[in-house]
Amino acid sequence: MSDRETIESRKEERNSRESGATEEFAAIASDDVQALTDKHLLQPVSIRLEKSLIEDFKLIASMYGIGYQPLMRQILKRFADSEKKQILREAASKMKLMRKEALKEAASKMKLMRKEALKEAASKMKSMGKEAAKNLRHLAAKQRKVA
Repeated sequence: MSDRETIESRKEERNSRESGATEEFAAIASDDVQALTDKHLLQPVSIRLEKSLIEDFKLIASMYGIGYQPLMRQILKRFADSEKKQILREAASKMKLMRKEALKEAASKMKLMRKEALKEAASKMKSMGKEAAKNLRHLAAKQRKVA
C-alpha cells in the first residue's frame, strides 16, 4: 500500500480523532517541514470554527484537489488582500475629496484677496486723482497770478 493510500484509508480515523490525537503520536516536525514552514513564514494558529464550515471547506478543497487548510489559507489571504485594497481605495477617495476642498478654499481665498487688492488699487487711484486735481488747481492758480 502506498503512502497516499495509507493516508486516505486512515483519514476517517483522524477526522474522528480516534488516532493521532494522543501524545504518543505527537512529534517535533522534521527539519524539512520546519524549513518549509520557516521559508513561507507560516505560523500555526488555533481557531474554533463551526463543524459545518470545516466540512464545507473540506468538500470545496476536495473539488480543487487540495487540502482544506491550504484552501482556508488562500481564502483568508484573498480576504485580507481585498480588505487592504478597499481600505486604500477609501483613503485615496478621502484624500481626493480633501484635496478638492482645499483647492476650492484656496480659490475662494484668492478671489477674496484679488477683490481686496482691486479695492485698494482703486482707492489709491482715486486718492492719486484727488491729489492730481489739487495739483492742477494749484498750477492753474499760479498761472492766473502770472498772467
